[in-house]
Amino acid sequence: MTTDTDTNTDDTDTGTETAIYVYGILPADVDIDDDTRGVGDPPAEVSTVPSGPIAALVSEIPRDAPLGRPQDLSAHARLLDAAAAELPVLPLRFGAVVTDEQAVVDELLDANRDDFTAALEQLEGKAEYLVRARYDERAILREILSENDRMAQLAEAIRGKPEDATRNERMALGEQITQAIEAKRALDTQRVADALAESVVQLAPRQPTHEEEAVHLAVLAETERQDELEAVIDQLAQEWQGRVEVRLLGPLAAYDFVVTRIPE
Repeated sequence: MTTDTDTNTDDTDTGTETAIYVYGILPADVDIDDDTRGVGDPPAEVSTVPSGPIAALVSEIPRDAPLGRPQDLSAHARLLDAAAAELPVLPLRFGAVVTDEQAVVDELLDANRDDFTAALEQLEGKAEYLVRARYDERAILREILSENDRMAQLAEAIRGKPEDATRNERMALGEQITQAIEAKRALDTQRVADALAESVVQLAPRQPTHEEEAVHLAVLAETERQDELEAVIDQLAQEWQGRVEVRLLGPLAAYDFVVTRIPE
């Protein structure tokens, strides 16, 4: 359906005051499917607030609606990721709420029109993808010990002994293993970046979320080249079979490559 921009900020039927929840910025010439829903309980209908060539993707929500539930976080991301698969979208971080549609136009769209328009043009035909890889715990431990005789000797020396009696040695070995994994993570991340270099526009390493994470890399790429990305990752998965589990996620909204701020 064509987007509806006649949202009231005071529900006269219920007397509930409402506000406008903003998901992101996109081109104004878009249609929103009838069944598209966003945050809230029940999930709110989604529409757009246009201004010239750009528009805000929004929902009307009660002003006192609690936000931050896991299902709302998921709904926010799911909506933006679905949009990013089809058109350029500038995502806002979760929880962006303004008073009414006029504030969306005046304080967000019109105040940043040139920047938003230029950013959308740069994102045309592109989306974010994530490369996530995780070491097999036993395989990476064997690899590390096989490469370091001192660590292997220390591991052998404490094997089968009481933990209390070898606490210091175990702590020392743990620290050395952590450092070794960090070094391997840097090398493996660079390996992925080099392999993807010809297929992507931009790369942005992310902080690891787990001690055994091998790669956490965001890339901006043309959606038409997704098959190339998948082929590269499939090749790496074969090379790392039994050592690292690697996967490609996307297309996603370009959180790592676009910073969209909303007025306080």
